[in-house]
Amino acid sequence: MSAVLSLQNVSVRKGNRIVLGPITWEVSAGQRWVILGPNGAGKTTLLQMCATLAHPTSGSVSILGQELGKVDVFELRNRVGFTSSAMMDLLPPEEKVIDTVLTAAYAMLERWQEVYDLWDESRAKALLTTFGVRELGDRIFGTLSEGEKKRVQIARSIMSDPEILLLDEPAAGLDLGGREDILRRISQFAAEPTAPATVIVTHHIEEIPAGTTHVLLLQNGQALRQGTIAENLTSETLTELYGIPISLEINRGRYFAQAL
Repeated sequence: MSAVLSLQNVSVRKGNRIVLGPITWEVSAGQRWVILGPNGAGKTTLLQMCATLAHPTSGSVSILGQELGKVDVFELRNRVGFTSSAMMDLLPPEEKVIDTVLTAAYAMLERWQEVYDLWDESRAKALLTTFGVRELGDRIFGTLSEGEKKRVQIARSIMSDPEILLLDEPAAGLDLGGREDILRRISQFAAEPTAPATVIVTHHIEEIPAGTTHVLLLQNGQALRQGTIAENLTSETLTELYGIPISLEINRGRYFAQAL
């Protein structure tokens, strides 16, 4: 399988502190990764770099065959779907929901003078349907609940038909019903043959969608373990990652952990 993301000996320094790295990591087409680690492990920094929103201090980052620092990131960003709380804050609260999704086709945050055809509108409505919020199309984005905004943002991130999808805590802050519904929809979308490679960052084991194939365990900015989830997500590796005895259970493709 071809690599859609490739990090070679990458480090990120902020001031006198190395917040990420050195790390070497690769994501191939068709893979579904989850990134886990304690607070401050470097998860968000890593995802921002994969979304072309940050650059490494040293090492090389290749995204869809293009090396950061040697490519126009504005052309590359349209090929990468990305959601995060920081990105959510940039979306205009006064925009209609349907327009919030549509504008992603031009990598814009709000409508200006661009023109959309019936195919664009049909795709935006289909994506809102996929994530359970089609009926909100004519609502104003700023009036939505936190859970509704997350669903709209995920639909927006897929509007440009990206080749890789990066989701930063897509289920954070949702109630139990909302969390389970959005995880089910993410799993169903990611399982489609035409779906892009996905990378999800989460703080919670139970928020790993069913069907996830690979895991990256980050500790102090470095990769503690990486590879297939069956081999690298265990009670032993979680105990080492978090520094306390942890028991991991698997039920119908979902993971659940608790301290012993």
